[in-house]
Amino acid sequence: MHAAILTGSRRGNGGKKRSASRGPQRQGRPLDSMILESAMSFQITGLPLSQFSPLFALSDEELARRGAIRVTADQSLGFPCRVSLQDAAVGERLILLNYEHLPVATPYRSRHAIYVRQSATEAQLAIDEVPQLLRPRLLSVRAFDAQGMMKAADVAPGTAIENLIEQMFSHAAVAFLHVHNAKWGCYAARVDRA
Repeated sequence: MHAAILTGSRRGNGGKKRSASRGPQRQGRPLDSMILESAMSFQITGLPLSQFSPLFALSDEELARRGAIRVTADQSLGFPCRVSLQDAAVGERLILLNYEHLPVATPYRSRHAIYVRQSATEAQLAIDEVPQLLRPRLLSVRAFDAQGMMKAADVAPGTAIENLIEQMFSHAAVAFLHVHNAKWGCYAARVDRA
């Protein structure tokens, strides 16, 4: 049902151009009328450090009571920090915890495991910048409206995420995106229109 919002293409039926008046309908309007006219810039953001920095002063027992554990990165790819939006280097200390990344009052409310580096500083990305952390991964991008209802979802390699972001933001109903690692399912970053 939601896949239709992602087509973005006005071609169907063997490549023949469809008129907007005969196109698919959504709530009484042609789907094409929901497409914004110009491509928008985007801003990718990580999580705020202030939510996690107190955890590093806790003992392992105190972390365990919160469902979190202290870990050390043992490979250069596989410990992605959600604050700095950088992969931890081998030997770096992190905390692995469960985090509610979509605290909305809808069926899509969601939480999952994330890593935070002990030495993390908040990511400061330029508009339209994609962090290197996302590039080598297969990503799941989920589009939500302002109420937190999922409107669309798709997967793309990190090397092509800009195309999927542009496609999803071309629809007026989409307010923000969440990026997840497609294989492990964990939350990676938020994307907003800039």
